Amino acid sequence: MAASLRASSSVRSRILSSSSGWSPWRLLLSSSVHSDAPHQTETLAFDEIQLSPEKSPTATAFVLHGLLGSGRNWRSFSRALASELHNRAPSEEWRMVLVDLRNHGKSAGIKGLNPPHDMSSAARDLADLVQARGWPWPDVVVGHSMGGKVALDFAQSCSRGVYGESAALPKQVEQLWVLDSVPGNVKTDNSDGEVEQVLQTLASLPPLLPSRKWVVDHMLSLGFSKSLSEWIGSNLKKDNEHVTWAFDLQAAIDMFNSYREMDYWALLEHPPKDLEIAIVQAERSDRWVPDDVQRLKALSRRECKPDAGKVSLHVLPNSGHWVHVDNPKGLLEIMVPNFLSAVQN
Repeated sequence: MAASLRASSSVRSRILSSSSGWSPWRLLLSSSVHSDAPHQTETLAFDEIQLSPEKSPTATAFVLHGLLGSGRNWRSFSRALASELHNRAPSEEWRMVLVDLRNHGKSAGIKGLNPPHDMSSAARDLADLVQARGWPWPDVVVGHSMGGKVALDFAQSCSRGVYGESAALPKQVEQLWVLDSVPGNVKTDNSDGEVEQVLQTLASLPPLLPSRKWVVDHMLSLGFSKSLSEWIGSNLKKDNEHVTWAFDLQAAIDMFNSYREMDYWALLEHPPKDLEIAIVQAERSDRWVPDDVQRLKALSRRECKPDAGKVSLHVLPNSGHWVHVDNPKGLLEIMVPNFLSAVQN
């Protein structure tokens, strides 16, 4: 979620005062969520973007959203990315696969995505999707925020042979893009608690709600910003005469806890051979502490070794946490040349 989308300082006290003794982490939601995903397997729902779908793709990128999001959040940027890649290399036919991670978007209605709801399970879902559809393994994986850690777990599991020999690096994934996601533990001391505030607010609501407008107005009345309130409202879907969440809230809470706890610094210290892990730090993001930034700078300056991969660090100017919204042009300028180099190499 966007660190730039703020609630006022009075939000936490107003939420807590209205729910004394209550904890969202213990809440279990029983409402059912149905999926009408255009593509649906035993695993994940997804959408595809390809400029010439009648052609066989020459390269594939998976795009992974963040907490409480869905693949559709990345449609506009992914279309622009595919278009720019085509403009610069017309012979290449890129396919973007916009995945709805477990418990999110249209994947929330798919049976069989069982607990534990953590980063490793979410990464395993990607492997199951590839194998169930009979696809080649992706050339590039892009993950934003929580999706960045899912991408890191996916690469780590590939490198360890968890998904089988066919997925073992460096045979498949050549680039991993981690967009404004800290690779280590996310300490609550470095956060103003906005994600916790949002989750607690949503968990305090009934599973069926009057309308999107009612939800947005309710969030505004608690002091959340207009942009955040409207974004939360965009994650609703119709349920007869009401609306309900397009995600499984309790499972999303579990995933958020896993996102905070998981640490992938060891992967960055020893990246698998021929894999580039590209970290994009948003210039105005408050997710980063100086020690983490310095550590990434040191890793990106290391001399490349023939038996190891590499880490690169890119700073996206004029952007907060929502990198694809705040500065999509700048993000394209960073990513496109590197995407093309992956295919050419």
